[in-house]
Amino acid sequence: MAKTPLGTIRKTGQKCPESGVWKAQANPSGTIPLSEGETFPPHRGSSVDWKLISYA
Repeated sequence: MAKTPLGTIRKTGQKCPESGVWKAQANPSGTIPLSEGETFPPHRGSSVDWKLISYA
């Protein structure tokens, strides 16, 4: 099965398609480790886009 491409974007509340490190597309930004199937959390209390930057 193919990996989700680096650079993939998902939103707060969606399910994570690939285990790895995800970066909030916000200012200031932040990164989180997330496992496949987990739900993307809010960042600093706001809904944001999360970008896959590396695999687990």
